[in-house]
Amino acid sequence: MKEALFYTKISGDGVQCDLCPHLCKLKDGQSGICKVRKNIKGTLYTLVYGRAIAVHVDPIEKKPLFHVSPGSRSFSIATVGCNFKCTFCQNSSISQVSDRTDVENTGTYIIPEQIVAEAINQGCRSIAYTYTEPTIFFEYAYDTSKLAAAKGLLNLFVSNGYINPEPLNLISPYLDAANIDLKSFNDEFYKKNVGARLHPVLDTLKLMKERNIWLEVTTLIIPSLNDADKDLKDIATFIVNELGAETPWHISRFYPQYKLMHIDATPVSTLERARNIGLRAGLRYVYTGNVTGDAGESTYCYHCGKKLIHRYGFRLLEQHIIDQRCEYCGTPIDGIELG
Repeated sequence: MKEALFYTKISGDGVQCDLCPHLCKLKDGQSGICKVRKNIKGTLYTLVYGRAIAVHVDPIEKKPLFHVSPGSRSFSIATVGCNFKCTFCQNSSISQVSDRTDVENTGTYIIPEQIVAEAINQGCRSIAYTYTEPTIFFEYAYDTSKLAAAKGLLNLFVSNGYINPEPLNLISPYLDAANIDLKSFNDEFYKKNVGARLHPVLDTLKLMKERNIWLEVTTLIIPSLNDADKDLKDIATFIVNELGAETPWHISRFYPQYKLMHIDATPVSTLERARNIGLRAGLRYVYTGNVTGDAGESTYCYHCGKKLIHRYGFRLLEQHIIDQRCEYCGTPIDGIELG
């Protein structure tokens, strides 16, 4: 265990966790919604520091981050726990834990120095804090990110965006890029299907933009729940107006998962409709995910329309970006380490 950052002592032995917008108020012996931060006699502890439940080397396209060092490898880690309770979670076996879970003894013990050394040894360009929710293992990610940055590695968050401004500001000098799930533009959807609220996620996105963190946004399209034209237009409009037209939007196909096994997979036609909505709203880069062989996987020049990166699955088949510019017309292409 390690004493947590970002908490306030309240009456008696109580504490309030200030890491995320839930602001959990915990009596002695209680854990927060994430189940990995616990009040022990008036001190808040993180139970998962150094306890990696998943350690993999992934193509960076799997995050998905299509505009960050395309074709590179990302050393990817996670602990158990999450501050969301998504009914459609794709990693519920590691993200959704209970008070009965022996959190302190889950996973493999690997300290930040070992993570950075192994990332370099594996030829990775970046470290991704991913799979579950990096906010809930903030101290672990923060310590690792400082070491990684010192060694010239990029740091990436794949996150639900439910983090308070103070911790985000603390880690932002070391955070190069993030893919944030914007699951809907409807607060009722968030309350019913996620157990959270929409506006803190929007605030996180805007603050990340202010702090010059490269952003890509992902929306999992679930039939009948968030696939209405208005919802999709609202997301696209928010991205264009608040984050910038250069912000890539990834539209992912839903498959029956966790508590939504009764809902069919998203029709490919819905993904195509959503992609067209994004492009009409003025976004430069809109991608379709969880489906292969589709034009929505590839990157096109927003000026001349030529295909610049031909992707199939997580593989790059062709690349026509030179020094951040379209090889054909010279238009600057947005991102980090392109070409």
